[in-house]
Amino acid sequence: MNILAFGPNGSGKGTQGAIVKEKYNISHIESGAIFRENISKGTELGAKAREYIDRGDLVPDEITIPMILDRLKKDDCKNGWLLDGFPRNKNQAIKLDEALKAAGLALDVVVEVVLDRQIAKNRIMGRRLCANDNNHPNNIFIDAIKPNGDKCRVCGGDLSSRSDDQDEGAIDKRHSIYYDTDTGTLASAYYFKDLAGKGGKIKYITVDGAPSVQDVTAELMSKL
Repeated sequence: MNILAFGPNGSGKGTQGAIVKEKYNISHIESGAIFRENISKGTELGAKAREYIDRGDLVPDEITIPMILDRLKKDDCKNGWLLDGFPRNKNQAIKLDEALKAAGLALDVVVEVVLDRQIAKNRIMGRRLCANDNNHPNNIFIDAIKPNGDKCRVCGGDLSSRSDDQDEGAIDKRHSIYYDTDTGTLASAYYFKDLAGKGGKIKYITVDGAPSVQDVTAELMSKL
């Protein structure tokens, strides 16, 4: 099963992707990780990508898509993959669709995690990191995982926040790209939704990202 996942920063898309990976024994491929791997290995595409990433700009399609296709063709993707973080605009969706077809890689399912923009922003700014274990979930805006004051709800460790999680300008910039239904990320999701609606082989499903992780997982699994 080959899956394309959409959802704003703060929607829990990455968490659900990890669960789907384990459930279906497929690879969870994050576009950011592809960039970091190419950059760390010093590839030509990685060097070019870094120039754009350092400026906070999107990496051009002619750099990104070849890196993604190369990753999806690796042995660990033979059983299937879930691609997370790309495409981010409608033009990229069109080019990715064309590139996948040209490479003989079928796209089976597109998942959209739906979440209100303000809730997504609160979730990002509310994240807190435990000094003992970053995997301990703490978020001041989510009742189920709200920390005990300034201490980790799991182990009582000291908490801190990532500087980029508190950068409202950066968050708003990312969300403005995502929630743009004309040319942005949602427009790219809707491109595949239109293909599915026209009798294509792609299955397009939406999942409410507002409930608990367990509830979102239950809905997602029932629809997959």
